[in-house]
Order: sequence, then structure tokens, then C-alpha cells
Amino acid sequence: MSKYKATLMDEASIGRAMKRISHEILEHNGGCDDLFLIGIKRRGVPLAEIIRDNIVLIEGKHVDIGEIDITFYRDDLEMNTEEPVIRKSQIPVDLTGKTVILVDDVLYTGRTARAAMEAVLSHGRASAIQLAVLIDRGHRELPIRGDYVGKNVPTSKAEHVKVKIPPFDEIMSVELYG
Repeated sequence: MSKYKATLMDEASIGRAMKRISHEILEHNGGCDDLFLIGIKRRGVPLAEIIRDNIVLIEGKHVDIGEIDITFYRDDLEMNTEEPVIRKSQIPVDLTGKTVILVDDVLYTGRTARAAMEAVLSHGRASAIQLAVLIDRGHRELPIRGDYVGKNVPTSKAEHVKVKIPPFDEIMSVELYG
């Protein structure tokens, strides 16, 4: 069990980062027309909901949101000794022609983002796929980067970043363990 080291972000700093990410998404895409947000299960889903709610406040327009389970798209599935728990993806529309914003809590090796892109492509040919993450901790194994990043946190491979967010946790924070 790793030991608590520090709180990297509290609820207020997460809120500020998510507002900034929301504004950056709107600026980069010239508004919210044809945007579709997809939260990567589990903790990417409530982060995508926060972005959606921010966009409604900023633009006064609703943006559709979905959620995706990338379990079967992972390239390390055969290395996992346990039976995978599959959660149904909820993407109610054809993504063809949409700008998809994948939302996740932590960007680490890039393998989750790669799997999510593959899963998105099975739902239509999006015009673009962008990545929004709350934390980028480095140590990439694939040439993937976040388009929108809440905070860059240099870590060692022995350290662990834990995002706590309702409904999975009682508080909203980002903590470092090692």
C-alpha cells in the first residue's frame, strides 16, 4: 500500500482547472457546435459532466455527452489475470462528423487514451478526436498528449496519482501517493 504524500489539487483548484479547460475547448473549436463529450469510465464521466455544465453556463447551449468503457480495447487485456468487468458504453448518436472530446482523469502511459480512440472509431468516423485530462503525470509509452490539461504533475513511476470525485468519492481532490 502506498503512503499519502500530498494533496495536489483541492475542490476549488479542480473547479478552476475545469472552467479553464471548458473555455479552451470552446476557443479551440470556435464554440460548441458539433461537439460531443465522452467520459472515459469511470472518473472521466463526472469530469465530462462538469465540462458540459460549464459550457452551458458559458455558451447557453447544451452539448451532448456519452460515456465509454475501454476494457475490451486495451492492449494489455491478456496481461490482466482477473476477469475484466465490462461496463456498457453509452453513446446515443453516430459520431460521424462530430468533434469528440475524450475526457479522463489522469493521462499516464497513453494506453487508455489509445484504447478510447479505438472505441470511438467503432461508433462512426468523427471529424476530430481531442483529449481533455485533469492531470498529466508524464511517462508516456505512446505518442499521445492531452489537448486540454488541468495540471501537469511530474511524478516518478513509483508514485500514484488518485483523483477523488463524487459519485465515487465523498470529496473532490487530487492526491499523490508513493
